[in-house]
Amino acid sequence: MRAHNFGAGPCALPLDVLEEVAAELTDFRGTGMSLIELSHRSKDYEAVHMGTLSTLRRVAAVPDDFDILFIQGGATMQFAMVPINLLAPSQRAGVVVAGSWGKKALSDGSKHGDLVAAWDGVETGYTTMPGADGVDIDPEWRYLHVTTNETIGGIRMVELPETDVSLVADMSSDYLARPIEWDRYDLVYGGVQKNLAPAGMAVVFVRKSVAANPANDVASYLRYEFHANSDSLGNTPPMFTIYVMGKVLERLEERGGIAALEERSAAKAGAVYEVIDGSDGFYRSPVDPAVRSHMNVVFRLPSEDLEAEFVATAADRNLIGLKGHRSVGGCRASLYAALEMESVEVLVTFMNDFRATQ
Repeated sequence: MRAHNFGAGPCALPLDVLEEVAAELTDFRGTGMSLIELSHRSKDYEAVHMGTLSTLRRVAAVPDDFDILFIQGGATMQFAMVPINLLAPSQRAGVVVAGSWGKKALSDGSKHGDLVAAWDGVETGYTTMPGADGVDIDPEWRYLHVTTNETIGGIRMVELPETDVSLVADMSSDYLARPIEWDRYDLVYGGVQKNLAPAGMAVVFVRKSVAANPANDVASYLRYEFHANSDSLGNTPPMFTIYVMGKVLERLEERGGIAALEERSAAKAGAVYEVIDGSDGFYRSPVDPAVRSHMNVVFRLPSEDLEAEFVATAADRNLIGLKGHRSVGGCRASLYAALEMESVEVLVTFMNDFRATQ
């Protein structure tokens, strides 16, 4: 029996994709080898790689003036690569600090450039996001960095800040779950292990003019220019991750693309929030209702002992990954792209049943 996987990452993947991968694992398309044994310079792998790039550009409606890069190291690598490539020594940039990943982007990025907090949610315990006019922006900044969904805190950026300053976004946990306003951005990045693929890399969308003009002279792998000029084949790429992602993107496109995923995500999250809000305080969301995440639903029970019992009992019923992040505790249900409404309905039933037994 397949588990109902509510883990925050790696993500659930479509069952038909896993079955297709399993069928091809020992003999990829008549080569007599698995894909992960093929040369990344071979015609067979090149077709997979370029096909995934093409499908991603189509599904995400990526404009022609953006490069698509596959870079190992996940989003964490991008905390450094963004200022290395975009921020000259004489320039400054702002960071919206709305949670753990915004804090990390500021801390790591500051080692490679002059970054300042443009907004910090510390006073609210990182339970809300700024509105469109709530960020203190210096018009001289090179860029403003935002995290569109804070996985740990369970909040989402509903409105982008109103500014003429170019935006950079970490979209790791809501990648392709809503449209991207391309004209607002110089760069969008995210780890793929939430909605798109097995862990192992970040997808980076970067404006071609930005990639072609790095702000600092650094080692080749740390330059977007290097990846752009080689179609992300400058060294051996994470072939298996790219191969699986191509199949996941095809399924996403078949099911209506980003617009349909946005609707499904809102419906799944809404079903869980309805139970929380209708529980007379037994379940409690610490998040400002206006900015509740559609990807990561965080909630508390009346005590930590009850939370531990809830998680353990859920696991006995094949509901996996409901423990909150170790830094904040509580419970969390991550509702990524491949998690079906059927699993959410099982969770909703369990939440109601568990409350009734207390």
